[in-house]
Amino acid sequence: MNLTKKQIVLASPILIIAINFGNAFIFGGIIGKWAFIPIILIEWCLFLFFIYRYSDREIRTKWLQRPKGPFLWNLLALLIGFLPLPLFLMHYQALGNWNVWVPWILLALINPWLEEYYWRGLLLEHSKKWSNWAAILFTSLVFALNHAVFGVNSELNKGMTIIVSTFIMGIVWALVFKKTSSLRWIVLAHFLVDFFNLSAASFLDLYEKGNW
Repeated sequence: MNLTKKQIVLASPILIIAINFGNAFIFGGIIGKWAFIPIILIEWCLFLFFIYRYSDREIRTKWLQRPKGPFLWNLLALLIGFLPLPLFLMHYQALGNWNVWVPWILLALINPWLEEYYWRGLLLEHSKKWSNWAAILFTSLVFALNHAVFGVNSELNKGMTIIVSTFIMGIVWALVFKKTSSLRWIVLAHFLVDFFNLSAASFLDLYEKGNW
């Protein structure tokens, strides 16, 4: 059976999630909590493959066009970005060592581009013939389920809180993309989330869960 480009893209989140969970267990058994590094690096390679294999330069350029519609949609995206700020203010000391702050800042700088190009750009492009809410809910659900992988080796990332929060985040950002046809402000908002949520420190459980 020959799969269409659309079918391959829309099935790709299942493959990525499965590979991420497999890597979480494999690398978790070898390097423990530091497994987040190979998980993310392999995931980035998968994102790049699907983005460049199943979208052209014109489409990718269009994703960064000037946002359409009311600017309030962009402010909504940014609002989500500032939600982890209290967490950052409480626990920024956890970034004291270079082997924690280096992966933290690299993730904050690189990850938003790849995630938004894949979860919002590519997936919403290939589900544009669906109803808006079907596409938004689907992309947000797989976005949330993918983040559950970090709970395999990290106590701070276990439980429904991560899944629910990323699901809501995905809904808001997908809705903003639908309304503005641009990822500009969404990428910035995603950077703020990755910056303020102390990614590497949380993956390594360097502060106590629920201690805000």
